[in-house]
Amino acid sequence: MSRLGLEIGTVVRHKDRMWRVAGLESAACHGPRIWLAEADDSGDLAVFDLTALLSDPSFGLPDGGPRLRVPQLGLLSTVSEEQRWRAFSIERHVREVETGCAAPGDSTPHDPRYDPASTTLAEREQAKADELTSAGWTHVSRATVRRWRARYRAGGVWGLVPKRRGATLLGRADPRVVEALRALLREEALRSRSRGWKKRMRRQTQWWLQERHGAGAVEVPAQSSFNKLLGSVEESLGLEGTVTQRRARAARPAPPFTPTVALRPGELVMLDSTPLDVLVMLDDGVVGRLELTVALDIATRSLWGVLRPAGTKLTDVAVLLAQMMTPMVMRPGWPACLSMAASVVPHDRLVAVDERLKDAAARPVIVPETLVVDQGKIFISPATRAACESLGISLQPVPPANGPAKAPVERSFGSIVSLFCQWLPGHTGSHVSERGSKVEQEPLHTVAEIQALFEEFLVHWHHRSHEGLRHPLMPKKALTPNQMWSALLPVAGYVPVPLTSDDFVELLPVRWQAITDAGIRFDYRTYDDTCLNDHRGQDSGVTAQGGLWEVHYNPYDPVRIWVRLPSGFREVPWIHATSVGLPFTHHVWEHLCTVVTRTGSREEHEAELALALDDFLKRAARKDKLTAPERRVAAKSQAAKAVPAPPGGLDVLGVCAPSFGLAGLFTESDTEDETVIGEDDNFFLEQATPAAPSGTDSILIDTNVEQDQWLL
Repeated sequence: MSRLGLEIGTVVRHKDRMWRVAGLESAACHGPRIWLAEADDSGDLAVFDLTALLSDPSFGLPDGGPRLRVPQLGLLSTVSEEQRWRAFSIERHVREVETGCAAPGDSTPHDPRYDPASTTLAEREQAKADELTSAGWTHVSRATVRRWRARYRAGGVWGLVPKRRGATLLGRADPRVVEALRALLREEALRSRSRGWKKRMRRQTQWWLQERHGAGAVEVPAQSSFNKLLGSVEESLGLEGTVTQRRARAARPAPPFTPTVALRPGELVMLDSTPLDVLVMLDDGVVGRLELTVALDIATRSLWGVLRPAGTKLTDVAVLLAQMMTPMVMRPGWPACLSMAASVVPHDRLVAVDERLKDAAARPVIVPETLVVDQGKIFISPATRAACESLGISLQPVPPANGPAKAPVERSFGSIVSLFCQWLPGHTGSHVSERGSKVEQEPLHTVAEIQALFEEFLVHWHHRSHEGLRHPLMPKKALTPNQMWSALLPVAGYVPVPLTSDDFVELLPVRWQAITDAGIRFDYRTYDDTCLNDHRGQDSGVTAQGGLWEVHYNPYDPVRIWVRLPSGFREVPWIHATSVGLPFTHHVWEHLCTVVTRTGSREEHEAELALALDDFLKRAARKDKLTAPERRVAAKSQAAKAVPAPPGGLDVLGVCAPSFGLAGLFTESDTEDETVIGEDDNFFLEQATPAAPSGTDSILIDTNVEQDQWLL
């Protein structure tokens, strides 16, 4: 093994200057130091920390000396014993040529032919070539010795091992053609364009090169060679595979990746939607699929979900948040083991804080602090942003087509398929190749049955251990979401937060409309009420929207809207609501707008639509004979009501919902409450002082509470 010897008088190189070692110092107080003097005797003197100097890449022996280093034993172990012996032999010959000594540490040359003081480097190279040739080495010339010296200086002993490095396909190709392919492949991957024939890619490459280098300046390889080059470029970019895989690789950020860590419930909640891999019976024999929207809490891996027959709406986000913030009541027929009283959650202590938990199912109740969503239209809409801001929730969209950014919720869909969907009749599989040929003929469930089963499955989910949940005191035991929630409650606390129906309205889709003498008109419907009298024809004061008024509507209940007036949200009914005797959704209204031809004025057309709507709803309720499009519309409308949204005019959310520190949403507790907290209780009540403003009361679980038995 070679080593670098430093002694008084040794010439070294540092920052492109030649120095001579003037002294070495090993003081215990500040560590070893080295004194360097200018080699040209100019009188310059410098002192360095020896450890720092040796780690400086600009420090080393002068160019005339060999670069001594530790042999790369790991790489040398990959070649044969003969090749290793030859490399070490060449190393000794190179040292003898450059320093006159074959072994490091020798002070005087043993062979006068390699004495640097009396011979030139060229003479020593020629002498070494003659010596090796006479010793039986073949094809050794002065140029060969010079190449050995260059390889040893650049790569050490490993550089002296002969390696066959054939030119790669990318190395032989024109770099301008490779550049064009890299640019086109990345563009197609980000656009998620369907994969086509390689002939199309060759033609696009020709156009790309002509546009940037001129016609005929760059020649594209023949089709067979181009196909091989295209495969090599795809492999180098990691874009081989399916279109979905290409899009995911092109959109993901550069590694390394940092795992997502959440230390309290609600700190990070991920939302996403996907079609459910199960066929259901919508209505009147219509078969369809449902849309599943879920929310996953990262800290506890708690899961909530909403099923809809069509695309997710803003109303579904509101319903989903309401589910997270309110307890789920035990359903008839559910086993008692699913109740919160039978779980590891400190039920008795929580019931004293929130009476709604008395008959609740064992499922965490939280208020999110940060929502991580994709680039879906409803998730990044201004209405969702404004609603989350009013609730104290931070909205964090991920980059487009970047599934790994919200990998936990993506993985939860796979768990739902394996634990729930595949056990149901009508399971379609994840793609067409996994779908059975007679799935539609199986005894399918209705939407109400699927919803009931899914709600029970969500409760079972929180009793199942999750490999991603580990407690610091029990790192080898996988916990359930309920166990993790119980463990985090003493740390995060439990604060009831009152929410009103206005919070639900904030999450509804929003439009900006004018208030005219006729009221508010959109989607061929007119809404009017006496509360609009003072604002007809007036400017709302919102300059960014041209003075229009903020209107929220529920697609699953179009008979009313909510208008933000200076006094707050006011409910405004549809003027023809009394003409329609049954509830309907936007699916039915959109269908009628396409089949009813306008024959008169706008007012007459709206009245005709209302009559046609009432007739359609009555025929659907009587199970009259409907056309195929009408059956599909009626089935979607009925399925959309499987998860009821809070109706207008009712304070459905006017109950205390647990939160974890959302500012601005607390209300002053009842000062007449005479509940006395005993000394033996495991929680305490922090009473606000009379001078303190409202919104500061909180109920916390004592952080010094004795751990539950499952943590012992």
